[in-house]
Amino acid sequence: MQDQDLIVATLESCARRRDERREFLRTAALASASVTFLAGCDGGGADPVPPVVVVPPPPPPPSGVTDADILNFALNLEYLEAQFYFYAAFGTPLPANITTGTGTQGTVTGGRQVTFTDPLVAQYAREIAMDERAHVEFLRAQLGAAAVAQPPIDVGTAPTGAFSSAARAAGLIGAGASFDVYANDENFLLGAFIFEDVGVTAYKGAAPLITSKTFLEAAAGILAAEAYHAGLIRTVLYAKGLPAPSLRTATDAISNARDSLDGPSDLDQGVSSNGNTSNIVPTDGNAIAFSRTTGQVLNIAYLTRTATDRGGFFPAGVNGNIRLSAAS
Repeated sequence: MQDQDLIVATLESCARRRDERREFLRTAALASASVTFLAGCDGGGADPVPPVVVVPPPPPPPSGVTDADILNFALNLEYLEAQFYFYAAFGTPLPANITTGTGTQGTVTGGRQVTFTDPLVAQYAREIAMDERAHVEFLRAQLGAAAVAQPPIDVGTAPTGAFSSAARAAGLIGAGASFDVYANDENFLLGAFIFEDVGVTAYKGAAPLITSKTFLEAAAGILAAEAYHAGLIRTVLYAKGLPAPSLRTATDAISNARDSLDGPSDLDQGVSSNGNTSNIVPTDGNAIAFSRTTGQVLNIAYLTRTATDRGGFFPAGVNGNIRLSAAS
């Protein structure tokens, strides 16, 4: 019982911090709008100009990184997402013939079919699973012989497994406990929530690094699909969280955990704010989705705040030339 009280207290604390941050952002936006309006009045009756939040320029690409490196980095992430969804939706891994390639090929640890009780969630899982498989096949086709193999992947539910470690970092479970993302609809949705927002920010962050317009267009198309997936998962979690506030609070806890892993900036957002107010689309003050560097993405995938080349969902690391997480 004490463990349950501790978890509840942790989640409530996470929710308060999220609401305080969002209140700060709203206050800052209002202040900016007031200054802009007054500036417009000083101009002799000119229409006030809406405030614009200055977006910092993207970081320079790592030295020597090619378009193929970027696509292979994305392919590693697609392997992870596709395996998770395929197990959850169908109870099977991806076909072996679409996981071969350069680098060390690995197997998938854990994973099983979810016994869904909500037919809509089951349908969404099947649809996303097929999309993720298509992303794997598309990227492999673009890369040809340069495509990396699927590295070892952990999507299991053991107490020491990646999902349990992620849930523990978020304060959802205690030491030695496990978080079974295949146990029910809600746990599956929270597992999907761990991945989907990261995929969107990964593709947006990689876009400035791609030099080929053909590859850039393809990456933009996958980014759009991943954004649809993320929006769908966030919408269902928010809707299911209306009668169960703890589910919405859990997304805040996961969001805070991702924020703590990827560095000092506070950009990640849960699915609600100020109680029942929805926050389906996490954006900055310009309503633009934010970005993560490859290193920040690997911080979350490896479940680490340090610079390393393995851990978490990729026990032996990813394949390809982009392998290192960021020191945060």
